[in-house]
Amino acid sequence: QVQLVESGGGLVQAGGSLRLSCTASGRTLGAYAMGWFRQAPGKEREFVAAISRSGVGAYYADFVKGRFTISRDNAKNTVYLQMSSLKPEDTAVYYCAAKFAQNQYYTPNYRSDFDSWGQGTQVTVAS
Repeated sequence: QVQLVESGGGLVQAGGSLRLSCTASGRTLGAYAMGWFRQAPGKEREFVAAISRSGVGAYYADFVKGRFTISRDNAKNTVYLQMSSLKPEDTAVYYCAAKFAQNQYYTPNYRSDFDSWGQGTQVTVAS
């Protein structure tokens, strides 16, 4: 099973940007489709973005389209989430997740699709 560690969270003003990173160990990340989820206090964990194992395909939740970009560097075993135009409602713990995938275009987007999870990184957007 792949181990995932997120980093890059923090406090930012509304309208600002952050880049989250998710670094994998234990397995080659290139064999996995990857996703980002988030969970705000008192709310369910929700899908944010996913990227296929090859990086060819990406899928976003409607509320982040045009603001967030998911990318990956398989050579560095790392997936990124570039977040721009941040809003206070983006405040949450952000989790990275991995799904072993044979299809290079597969972009899972349900929580139950994913096999491995990181511990999360806090993002706080101040108004």
